Amino acid sequence: MRPGQATNNATAGSGEPPARPRSGLRARLSRIDTAWSPYLFIAPFFVIFGIFGLFPLIYTAWVSLHEWNIGGASQFVGLDNYVTLFGDPDFWNAAVNTVGMLVLATVPQLLFALILASLLNQKLRGLTFLRMGVLLPIVTSVAAVGIVFSQIFDRDAGMVNGLLGLVNIDAVDWRADKWSSWTAIATMVNWRWTGYNALIYLAAMQSIPRELYEAATVDGASKVRQFWSITIPMIRPAIIFTVIVSTIAGMQLFTEPLIFGQGSFAISGGSLRQFQTLSMYMFEKAFRDFDYGYGSAVAWMIFLLITILAVINFLITRRAR
Repeated sequence: MRPGQATNNATAGSGEPPARPRSGLRARLSRIDTAWSPYLFIAPFFVIFGIFGLFPLIYTAWVSLHEWNIGGASQFVGLDNYVTLFGDPDFWNAAVNTVGMLVLATVPQLLFALILASLLNQKLRGLTFLRMGVLLPIVTSVAAVGIVFSQIFDRDAGMVNGLLGLVNIDAVDWRADKWSSWTAIATMVNWRWTGYNALIYLAAMQSIPRELYEAATVDGASKVRQFWSITIPMIRPAIIFTVIVSTIAGMQLFTEPLIFGQGSFAISGGSLRQFQTLSMYMFEKAFRDFDYGYGSAVAWMIFLLITILAVINFLITRRAR
């Protein structure tokens, strides 16, 4: 008797029906589930982004092509708002202020974050407590931070001017000048976000194999040389991420300078617009002057400037790589 006949006889003798092949419908449903289930899992993000991100962006572009007032009346004016915008000195002043504060806030912030992350990556006592401590500025209300730092940089009773007086330096009116106001606002931003970036760098540093440092130590490399030759190249993706995120946040700077301004000129960034940012200028035009068309044009210019800076960052990092 052949093996196949023995198997068939055993199956028939057991009284169990032979296994049937899977139906065509079930096979098709299985293939559809395998092919489309990943898209269904990520669909909620894209749906929410489309409703709360993409649609407002497109609608803002449509409003920017109109003369739109608070009553809802609109008149199509094409690119007139953008033509007016490019000739508006207040817009360019706000753009210069924004970029200036972006540089003063981003460069020292990321450098301090690198140093802080390197220190937290060492074997220290109470390391968990120290790592949690750098998160405290982030969970602090931005309004509270603005109020406290406004008092610290106060002209008459501020702590900074008090310290300057101890070394015979005249008091500084921090709100009266571009550079002084930029410095004060950038200090708020640096204090609040340095710890956040330090934790990102710390997570990247802890993924570096320890064997690289051990080999460098055997070869006689100093700690500084190891930092620049091993740590920085290995955490480059984290550095790129923080640079791009800090650039986006810096171009949207609003709350810190608004609270720092105080008084009737807060939204204008001082009596001479010395620290008015693009976001503040957009808010002033759209929600104080109720010129929604012009305000939308400013908002779209902010979006385009952020896109340009992100592309520049990408090209620089790609060339460095």
